[in-house]
Amino acid sequence: MRGLRGKTFIVAGGATGIGAGTAERLAAEGAFVTVGDINIQGAEATAERIGRSGGRAVAVEFDLSDDESVRELVGRTIAEFGAVDGLHNVGADLSPDNIGRDTSLLDTDMDVWRRTLDVNLLGYVRTSRAVLPHLLEKGGGSIVITSSGGSLGTDPSHVAYNASKAAVNQLTRHIAVNWGGAGIRSNGVMPGLVMGETQEQQNDLELQQAFMAAARTTRLGKPSDLASVAAFLLSDEAEWINGQVWYIGGASHLRQ
Repeated sequence: MRGLRGKTFIVAGGATGIGAGTAERLAAEGAFVTVGDINIQGAEATAERIGRSGGRAVAVEFDLSDDESVRELVGRTIAEFGAVDGLHNVGADLSPDNIGRDTSLLDTDMDVWRRTLDVNLLGYVRTSRAVLPHLLEKGGGSIVITSSGGSLGTDPSHVAYNASKAAVNQLTRHIAVNWGGAGIRSNGVMPGLVMGETQEQQNDLELQQAFMAAARTTRLGKPSDLASVAAFLLSDEAEWINGQVWYIGGASHLRQ
């Protein structure tokens, strides 16, 4: 893809799944990649795979809920590669202790709300705020934010998670509206059911069957499906696309 080779991108949440797939796709296109994640073993494994394939990547342990940690992620990237050209926000708190207690409005504890918003929404605020000044100084750059098909309001559960993802849709548009004229592109992707490591481990057959019943496709999603779209949006091929949030999920959001 045009405009990726030799550029540097931060994948904030690149240990597994969509983030890992995107980091590997960017490296395959010739980009330098910082693989950031609270799961440092997973981030290191992603960076090692990139290195074995001839790419260049560094793994950095960081926490979306910690301001200083986010600043260090960006600082380490610049120290390692000399610049930062774009950001892919993809991390979220999917721990059973948090999302497993995220059900309906009447049943979800406030501590689940606070943790979910602190990581899923404010985490993306932190990373975007840390990267934006560097992109503006360079005269432009791209941010791709990972939302969720749940933000469309068709999931009766996971109220805090889905609300956080609806909020990052607006964050995506806010960045585009305010800094698009300065060369900043900000777009989002809303994945459907993607069978990354977490979904594979959970192996929720009822969820998979329900998704396929609603979808207009022949299979469940793969991390590479989202990685290709994220890489495209980060590339110069998408230089006239800004402020968009795309649903990537086999058309399962369509209704009769």
